[in-house]
Amino acid sequence: MHPLLFHFGRLAVPTYGVLTAIALLGGLACAVLQARRTGASPEKLWNLGLIGIIGALFGSRLLLVLTNYDAFRAHPFWVLGLANIPGTWIALGGTVIGILAAVLYALAEGLSLLGVADAAAPGLALAFGINRLGAFCGGLDWGRPTTLPWGVTYRSFIAYLWYRVPLGAKVHPVQLYDAAASLLIFALLLAMPRPRAGELAGAWLFLYGIARFFIEFFRGDEAPVLAGLTLPQMLAILAVLAGGALWLRRPLASPLPATNA
Repeated sequence: MHPLLFHFGRLAVPTYGVLTAIALLGGLACAVLQARRTGASPEKLWNLGLIGIIGALFGSRLLLVLTNYDAFRAHPFWVLGLANIPGTWIALGGTVIGILAAVLYALAEGLSLLGVADAAAPGLALAFGINRLGAFCGGLDWGRPTTLPWGVTYRSFIAYLWYRVPLGAKVHPVQLYDAAASLLIFALLLAMPRPRAGELAGAWLFLYGIARFFIEFFRGDEAPVLAGLTLPQMLAILAVLAGGALWLRRPLASPLPATNA
């Protein structure tokens, strides 16, 4: 594939990093466009998205420094690298920090959390889809070995150096499975007519949780952590439960008004 997009001298710009940036901006722009549909403020949603993104980036880098302090002291600028991937736990911690920052901003501005979540859901699906395309180009989150005709073979030493993808072995293009699922969910969310509060967020959590749970069986870089399940699979189960809870809380149809005899 193409893990290196281009470079200036010693500065290497990875394809994954560039597509991740595009994913974040595209998802944020989509959320702002969705704001009017869900009754949220486009301006405040833009600010909230930026706060969440910046919080997640700084949070993940802070956790990266804390867990690799000796390496950071020896190479201070390593933490700013675009190619290094901190790992599932670091990425999860950064995401939690970003979500907390966004929630605090929403509460301070008096925004409806369900309205914000509904506006963000299609943008998140779009961002996940673009991000997974970047992961496929770079070799990140590679799949299990396969003999299927659509298997892919990575041969770039840079992909191995940055993401430890096995070279010369035919593997599942699991990133493309994930991207296809996210983009399909994105289209379904846009097609939902006049959603009630919490429906879009619930649908995204439920559908993506199911898709991600089964896609994880084709990944080759993630080891089980509990009961044979990987961390992403455990998070997927939580997403399905949360999405189902949001749908179950939907208000029932209003009763017909009483008529005077």
